Amino acid sequence: MSNPAILILGETAGMPVNWRVLLDILVLLGGALLLGTLAELLKQSAILGYLVAGTIVGPSVLGLVKAGDNVHVIAELGVAMLLFSIGLEFSFARLRRLGKIALVGGSSQILLTMALACGVALLFGQDLKVAIAIGAMLALSSTACVLRILIDRKTIDSGYGRNSLGILLMQDIAVVPLVLLMTVLASGGSFSESVMMLGKTTGLAILLIGAFLLIFRFVVPKLFIIRQWAQNRDLPVLLAIVMAIGSAIASHNLGISPAMGAFVAGVMLGESPFAVQIRADVTSLRTLFVTLFFASVGMLGEPLWVLENWSVVGGTVIAIIIGKALIVSLVVRMLGHGTAISLATGLCLAQVGEFSFVLAEIGRGDVFSEYIFDLIVSSTIITLFVTPFLIAMAPQVIHGYTRFLNRSASKGYALPPGNKAEGHLKTGEAEQADRTPQDIFIIGFGPTGQQAADLLNKTYHEFIHVIDLNPRNALQADVRGFSVQVGDATQHEVLEHASIHHASVILVTLPDAHASRTVIHHCRHLAPDAVIIARARYHVTRWELQMAGAMHVVDEELSVGRNLAKEVRRQLMKRTT
Repeated sequence: MSNPAILILGETAGMPVNWRVLLDILVLLGGALLLGTLAELLKQSAILGYLVAGTIVGPSVLGLVKAGDNVHVIAELGVAMLLFSIGLEFSFARLRRLGKIALVGGSSQILLTMALACGVALLFGQDLKVAIAIGAMLALSSTACVLRILIDRKTIDSGYGRNSLGILLMQDIAVVPLVLLMTVLASGGSFSESVMMLGKTTGLAILLIGAFLLIFRFVVPKLFIIRQWAQNRDLPVLLAIVMAIGSAIASHNLGISPAMGAFVAGVMLGESPFAVQIRADVTSLRTLFVTLFFASVGMLGEPLWVLENWSVVGGTVIAIIIGKALIVSLVVRMLGHGTAISLATGLCLAQVGEFSFVLAEIGRGDVFSEYIFDLIVSSTIITLFVTPFLIAMAPQVIHGYTRFLNRSASKGYALPPGNKAEGHLKTGEAEQADRTPQDIFIIGFGPTGQQAADLLNKTYHEFIHVIDLNPRNALQADVRGFSVQVGDATQHEVLEHASIHHASVILVTLPDAHASRTVIHHCRHLAPDAVIIARARYHVTRWELQMAGAMHVVDEELSVGRNLAKEVRRQLMKRTT
């Protein structure tokens, strides 16, 4: 007998709707897996494969997945999870560390890009509301695509990599006001009505933030000190999922962007001591939803429409890439960076970002026509395809400019101000100068780690960073004033989020040999130049730790034997005297 609930939902092509949604998800993920793998084999970002997969299985090509409310909800959830994870990464301390490039550079880039795009749109006959919407959509670059490629190429710590990170972080923050702006534009009311709507939306957003502050200030800290939360890591992960999805639903019900609510929840949760571990634990879930998001974005692609309007699309893509590259380069150059680094940063950020699709969906039909929507979406997808090639050109631009300056210097020509041939272009040396050469990471802050830290404290206090999964041990590190991250160091993501690549020395004090081997292996991969010193609780595990990558191993059994012998000699000498 048929299930009444299924009959109520209805059927599509002989399949109940709820199972049809699962089939759509399966097809999207399967296509993303296949074409993402192909993209990686071709040395491109897997994100490009996800976009192509969505286009191929979507309604414009094979029609295996129909564009509808279910896919739209999946895409919105994917955006919410992406912004939630960005919120977990965000902190004002991190923003301050990035300096002027984030606060001044990011803000200037957004405003200049919006102004230029708005002006060009007005020249082509668009009204002011449409022009402002176009400027807002084109102001953003792709955080997911750019950072993924920079990390894969191990250039995230280069000069242009850090500049890109700073500007992207500011763009992620700007998503919230841009969403509000697009919502006001889509309301279609008069100026006074738009101001009233903006005020209402802002007020609701403040109330939501206030509610989150109460929850995360008074409720969440009490949960984290419960012993069961320290013993069962599933519970903090479940909290993160509940907060991410719950904040998105709450925002949606209040008429605010779900992505904005998820971002605020991520920022609040990011202040907790479990932030690093939560980031690592939700990585798989984030991967699922973000993959679905990019695949659903690919479904918006219209290959036939692009072919029919190839000249307009091609011209728009070229204008976007050149315009954004020049604006970013100009902003970075004005902040005192060298010409080559500025140009490389401009190449990295010369695309339109994934959140522009969110803005486009808000303004679709209410702010601009379907033609403008198709043009923006098609141009955005193409710029994302070009991004890996542009980022690959960045180091070539630096090297080419270096050779040009060296040749000019050798011929006696005057160099441009701030472009000394021996200076800023050597990105590796510049980065080493910016880094703290004494950063010490202590992994495991039990009695052994605490004793080591106490002995190092006087000389290296400000350079000591602690990673430990036990909140009580983390509290001991916090009491001593050390930088501390609560997380499982055997997870690659935890070490990556803790910035282990900045380490000069890594001290692994874990008693468990298997865990130590895993940690050492990850550290050797993430921080190849760091000196790794490990503790071997038993003599037989010493060689295993050395083979895993530890440069120095302190053998507890040998050390105890030496200390016992010293004590025997001391006692014998006391007897003889």
